[in-house]
Amino acid sequence: MAIGERINFFRRRCNMTMNALGQLLGFDAKGADVRIAQYENNSRKPKADLTKAMADVFGVAPEALAVPDIDSYNGLMHTLFTIEDMYGITVDRIDDVVCLHLDKTVSKPGSSLWTYLEDWYSMKNKLGHGRITREEYDEWRYNFPHSGTSEQTAVPPSQQLSDALVEAMDKSDLS
Repeated sequence: MAIGERINFFRRRCNMTMNALGQLLGFDAKGADVRIAQYENNSRKPKADLTKAMADVFGVAPEALAVPDIDSYNGLMHTLFTIEDMYGITVDRIDDVVCLHLDKTVSKPGSSLWTYLEDWYSMKNKLGHGRITREEYDEWRYNFPHSGTSEQTAVPPSQQLSDALVEAMDKSDLS
């Protein structure tokens, strides 16, 4: 999918006209819709700073706009072949279902890709079990990795554990 289609997708998702988007990006009101139309029909490609500004307006990561061009099955297949070569994601069959899986000899458990895919699986699982809404899932996807669950965060111990540790330290002779 070309960037123009992604711009159109997110603009419509935000219920925004081409003119409104163009004006938010600083284009003159008279030609704002024409300029956005040029981006959406791929006759012009926005530069990185404009892509970032559009992403900010849409509330998504810039990477959500700049996806590979996979408009045909042939293009998609060659993208998948490249992903296999670079990252070890390959095709398999499990219980008569064709699926993709990560080859552990190429992308080891604990690697960034492994962690990202685990995060994706976790979020998809939450969606499937009704623990998050489709909107929350889309918010996570369209802002990945900035909203990623793979960011390491410290979890404080429970008050009970904290009290037990303090008590144990008080009893020990560490001085």
